[in-house]
Amino acid sequence: MSGVLFQLVQFALVLALAPLLTGIVRKVKARLNGRIGASPLQPYRDLARLLRKQPVAAEGASPLFFASPLAAFVILWLAAGLVPSFTTDLALAGSADLIALVALLAAARFATALGGLDVGTAFGGIGASRDMMLAALAEPAMLMVIVTLALVAGSTSLLRIVGFVVGGGVGVEISMSLALIALLMVAIAENGRIPIDNPATHLELTMVHEAMVLEYSGRQLALIEGAQMLKLLLYLSLVGAVFAPWTIAFEDTPDALMVGLIGYAGKLALGAVGLGLFEVTIAKMRVFRATEFLGGALLLGLLAAIFRLIAETV
Repeated sequence: MSGVLFQLVQFALVLALAPLLTGIVRKVKARLNGRIGASPLQPYRDLARLLRKQPVAAEGASPLFFASPLAAFVILWLAAGLVPSFTTDLALAGSADLIALVALLAAARFATALGGLDVGTAFGGIGASRDMMLAALAEPAMLMVIVTLALVAGSTSLLRIVGFVVGGGVGVEISMSLALIALLMVAIAENGRIPIDNPATHLELTMVHEAMVLEYSGRQLALIEGAQMLKLLLYLSLVGAVFAPWTIAFEDTPDALMVGLIGYAGKLALGAVGLGLFEVTIAKMRVFRATEFLGGALLLGLLAAIFRLIAETV
């Protein structure tokens, strides 16, 4: 019963913290740019405002147009709930597999792209095609990171990887460092952050994700925005669980759970500050140079796997 309870707590926790995480990133960027910026709680107000509005759709919109935001939101919520955050005692821990997470992320991307293509507008088609172009490199890079982690821990299960790292099975390794950098590069691309995309602008020639959702409004737009917030939290949670899992509770004692919750909040805050600092120190690149960025992530993932194989044979 404790696993079911903690799983429900995790689902509620990721849903509650996702808008705050986005708000912290925006606040950090504003302060670093010399502006006061909105409150970190502003994303909650934005989502509440959108949920109160009646959605407006084009005449040619099919049921797929309305179902896509809900499908993407539910899939990403499920994926975020599978990643161990503050405890490993989760009812769905057996399903927390890295390959399953990649499949869920691909399904959410597919749903969003279908929604962008459904109405038949030019921007929706451009955004969907660009997103699929980026996915063609992001997914192989992510899979190479998974191969490296599987070679290190002997499994693609998140629980086994977390236990292996916490148990001291991983020291200072070049392969893990390269895998971390590759995963961070994939996370930036998948979340449409600078230098791949700029979520704060609607410049037609450079939009990727925003181009797919221009036709959405009201509750559908709230679901899409919420899904993007959950995706950002998912990747930061994944980085924290795989590469810094030492605060995650392996016991159901109050002290261990409290340390797990505080450690999880600290990882998210550190990730938000780091992302904001990174985005204000780098310029957005041209759309077609994004392939070079993700090509670098793929190369780093491949090198990580090769170095690990070499280390095992020596």
